Amino acid sequence: MDLTNLLGDASSDLTAFQLALRAIVVFIFAVALFRLLPRKSLANTSVIDVVLTVLIGSSLSRALTGNAPLGPVMVACIVLGGLWVAMGWLAIHSEMFSRLLKGRPLEVIRNGAVDEAVLCRAQMGRRDLEQKVRGQGYARIEDVPLAYIERNGAVSVVSED
Repeated sequence: MDLTNLLGDASSDLTAFQLALRAIVVFIFAVALFRLLPRKSLANTSVIDVVLTVLIGSSLSRALTGNAPLGPVMVACIVLGGLWVAMGWLAIHSEMFSRLLKGRPLEVIRNGAVDEAVLCRAQMGRRDLEQKVRGQGYARIEDVPLAYIERNGAVSVVSED
């Protein structure tokens, strides 16, 4: 039995067994691909991380359900992963590309005063800011000497020390 008959092809009706095998192949492939890519935690995701995840997830789902052939989808996912690595390398080596791709930190609090325009530009509500500041150990925004909304959306508080 050849691989096409075992896994089915994109144009045929897939059996439950073929879908199960495709699920296993897609799962193993996705885990291997993301393990080979540079490590990032979900708390530190950037725009390109989210785009990569959505594109690969969407592509793999099409391969899983038989709406697209398995082999070409896997090749496309490897190309997307390579593009992500290349863009990350460019962001490390080019300040302009880094700012274009990942943005820049925004000063949101200085001496306990919130810059409402920055908060609005970052599309962050005051309650969200308060929550993130409390997570940094400050009960009140007024006690924060300096804080930034980082490129990944996290809030960093810079102490007076």
